[in-house]
Amino acid sequence: MGRVHGRGPIEVYDPGMTVKPRVYDKDRRYALLVVDMLNDFVYGKIKAERAGPMVPTVGELIGSAHDAGIPVLYPNDSHTRKDFELYRWGEHAMRGTKGAAVIKELRPRKRDVQVPKTTYSSFFSTRLEKELKRTHDGQGANTLIMAGLHTDCCVRHTTADAFFRGYETIIAQDAVNSFTELQYRVGLQYLKFWYLADVLPSKKIGRLF
Repeated sequence: MGRVHGRGPIEVYDPGMTVKPRVYDKDRRYALLVVDMLNDFVYGKIKAERAGPMVPTVGELIGSAHDAGIPVLYPNDSHTRKDFELYRWGEHAMRGTKGAAVIKELRPRKRDVQVPKTTYSSFFSTRLEKELKRTHDGQGANTLIMAGLHTDCCVRHTTADAFFRGYETIIAQDAVNSFTELQYRVGLQYLKFWYLADVLPSKKIGRLF
């Protein structure tokens, strides 16, 4: 098995220009988003070979969130044949199929919220923001922790839309991934550079709770 999360001097964006989350330092209200950890993405039609090794880490992060009472939401592809994205990827995660189900290792608990989506962003034409506003006794989350697939696609576009809506984000470094090491690493750099995001290991995120 190849290296899942490597190291080395691949810097596309100036790390000196990144800015960590700071807006809500006096009142952090977290929510964990687990994006597209579905059978078709991890094991099936558009399998990412690098997703499998990170499944236990994603599970541990979910467990830490549950233990701390942090809301856990699962924005998941749930496609119909009319969805434009299928012209790019073909049929995958089709609504009602096994491929569109969360993998059994990360199966949501009853109190977790699954949010169907039909394209890359978890916010686009979904009820995600409504669900986030209901958390923390109606005060709403203001800081989103991102886990899942892909760092340079659905995680990226969800983080972008979160930024546009005034959320800060923390990317779980060892609980996100992409098809290749380069996509993964440049994806993380992009998120840090543009979106007031931080990138932290899952264990460190768990200590924030």
